[in-house]
Amino acid sequence: MGRDGRLARMVHVLVHMGLLGGRETSERIAQMLNTNAVVVRRTMGQLRRHGIVVSEGGRGGGWSLAKPLEELTILDVQRALQGETILEAPLSSDHPSCPVEKATNARLVEAFQGAELALATAFQNARLSDIARTALQSKPD
Repeated sequence: MGRDGRLARMVHVLVHMGLLGGRETSERIAQMLNTNAVVVRRTMGQLRRHGIVVSEGGRGGGWSLAKPLEELTILDVQRALQGETILEAPLSSDHPSCPVEKATNARLVEAFQGAELALATAFQNARLSDIARTALQSKPD
């Protein structure tokens, strides 16, 4: 995942879309995220390819959720944006015959696989509807 903020930003946008129940244009989403509409269209296109959003062109068109928030998880969004792997082990390949490098890489892979499983499970259990519910409960009066 690194410093790529797309996951948090797109979950934020999707929850807003679910709460508002309507359609948002790329330009409006770009304003919300303080970015360019071209970037939004590219990112939303990834979400569309994974069945998270749909788009309608023309006047009155825009992006809308393909599924209700109850059916979407953070893992769905993460995989649409970044693929199957959440974390990648930064391995060394400078000295492939070195037993220390091999042992180090093996231990790193083991640790990252454990972390990947834990994070994927947490993301799978985090429904966008739960985020919306939490946001509504903490909304100031």
